[in-house]
This record gives sequence, structure tokens and C-alpha cells, in this order.
Amino acid sequence: MGSLKMVDLHRQYVAHKPAIDEAIAAVLQTTGFIRGAQLGAFEEALAAYHGAAHVVTCGSGTDALQIAYMALGIGPGDEVITTPFTFVATVEALVLLGARPVYVDIDLRTYNIDVAQIEARITDRTKAIVPVHLYGQPVDMDPLLALANSRGIPVIEDNAQAIGARYRGRMTGTMGSMGCLSFFPAKNLGCFGDGGAIVTNDAKLAQQCRLIANHGSQKRYFHEVIGINSRLDTLQAAVLLAKLPHLEAFNDGRIRVAKMYDEAFANLSVVAPWVSPDVRHVYQQYSIRCDRRDVLMQHLDAASIPYAIHYPRPLHLQPAFASQVPSGTRFPNAELAAAEILSLPLFPEMTDDEINQVIAAVTSFG
Repeated sequence: MGSLKMVDLHRQYVAHKPAIDEAIAAVLQTTGFIRGAQLGAFEEALAAYHGAAHVVTCGSGTDALQIAYMALGIGPGDEVITTPFTFVATVEALVLLGARPVYVDIDLRTYNIDVAQIEARITDRTKAIVPVHLYGQPVDMDPLLALANSRGIPVIEDNAQAIGARYRGRMTGTMGSMGCLSFFPAKNLGCFGDGGAIVTNDAKLAQQCRLIANHGSQKRYFHEVIGINSRLDTLQAAVLLAKLPHLEAFNDGRIRVAKMYDEAFANLSVVAPWVSPDVRHVYQQYSIRCDRRDVLMQHLDAASIPYAIHYPRPLHLQPAFASQVPSGTRFPNAELAAAEILSLPLFPEMTDDEINQVIAAVTSFG
């Protein structure tokens, strides 16, 4: 048995090698590396998967967020409400545009934004609310959308970690004005480099996103708006097109691992993930909490079990964003989660033996 990994990308490639190799070879034969036929085919297939009207692909999940912010005209002086407990891209992209993040603490059960606290943070400068479906679990969207709609505030779903998740039967990424996806290799649907997409049912927003992603241009050398260069290359689109039909099976595989962990960890001192009712959690990460995390990490090291911390420092405490929050601002739930969170190995192709290795190590810790 080889050493266990957090995510085994090679194993998934080998499992789907013929289709992926054929898809890549087809692009190499046509040399349509930018905007080749596979790109449009993937956008159509991804829109169909989501039951959405439009998909606009781009160079990364970070770019997807920036493009979505730009499509709404977010800029200097504007405020965007979001969570401090997320990957840096959620906030990095809006700060680059001169906007200011306004944080809301998390619900410690889900690690998602605490929807009940959002209304108090809305001002006349609020230009968007950005819920993050963290670790693959949907945010409680119905009350969030009701609030946003009552105030006329657009909602951009950061769906980078939750492609294929459902909230009360609806796909994450399709409930707000736009949903932003990442195809980073370790994601539930990953390509062989960077990649991203915006999902929307709004034709005008889709057109604006497409413009922005292509230097603000529909016609070569004619530029209607200020844009950026953010294109999903055809090779990546071909890989994703080959893998997309298996996404539900990939997510089912993740859920299978998570259920085995859940059963084993039910009566331990570590806090296993809590799953909201009426959702499909797709487990981009399986993250436990432990108030003796350093000791647990030493224990896992001794057992040769890999782990990761998602995320060790909330964004309001990051030096890069120090100027964005008043000094002394605290979000106790986000800070507690950051101090105790620990992600365990999880990927669809994990064998029962590997799952049981992890289980044995965690249960022996207690």
C-alpha cells in the first residue's frame, strides 16, 4: 500500500484515462487552444447540469469572483457582506477593486455565514452579499435571499467548494444573481491546471461577464468596457468535459467516505461535521474540530495520516486586510473554528482500507 494522500489526483486520472487522453488528443490535433470547440461544448454541458441558462468560463475561481464583482459595477467605496472564514480569494478580488469587505461571523455548526446576523451589517453602501458554501455544505439560502431581495441587494454565491451540492433540491450556484466555480485540480470537478466559471440565469449579466473576461471586447480590437484576460483554455475545457458526466459519482464517492467517518467519530471528543437538514453536502473537505488540535496533529503524524487546516487564520486577522477592518474587530466563532479545525483525507477513490486507516488513527486519539 502506498502512502495515503489528502487527495489522490493520479488515481482519478488513471480511472478515466482513455476518455481524458482522447479529449486532450482531439485538442492537440486541431490546435484550437483558445476558444476551441470543446469550450463551448463544456459551457453548454455545465449549464445543463446546473439547469441554468448561462455559463461563462474563465481562468480561475478567483477570476470568476472578480468578474462577477466587476459585472455588478462594484468598486471604490462599495461594501460587500461576506464571511471571514473562507479562502482568501473571496475577499481578495473585491479589495483589488477598491471595495471593502464587511464580515459576518459564522455558524459554528456549519462554518458558513450566520444568516441571522447579516441584516445588521447592511448599509446604503452594501452592493452585494457573498455567501460561501464552505467545505461543500450549502448556506441557508432561503432567509438570505428573502433578505437580499427585500433590500434589492444582489447575491453572488461563492460555490468554489460545492459544485453539485443541493439546498432544498436546488443547485448551489444557481440561486443568487451569479454563482462562481473553481476547477482547481483538487476540487470535486477539477481540471489539470487553473479554471473557473460563472453560472447565471441573467442574460445581461452573462453578456457582461463574457465581455469582462475577454478584455471588454466582443469584436477583436474593439473594447466596450474595461476587462481582464481570463479565459479557460480549450485543453482544460476538454478535460472537464470528459469528467463532468462523472461528477455525481465523484460526489457520491465523497459522501460515502464522509458517512463512514461520521459513524466512526459519533462518540469521540472531536467534533464531526454537522449537516443541515434538506441539503446535499458534497464534502470538498471533511473537517473536524478538536480543542487539542496540536496534540491530534502529532498523533496523526505518528500514524502517517495526512491532514490540512482549512483555514488557520480568518481573513479579518490577515495582515493583507488589516486596513479593511477596524482595529480590535473580533468574530469569535470564526476565530474558534480557525484554532480547532482540521481536515482529513477524503477523495472519491479512497479504499475502505484507507478510510479505516484514518478512522483507526482518529478513534485511537479519542
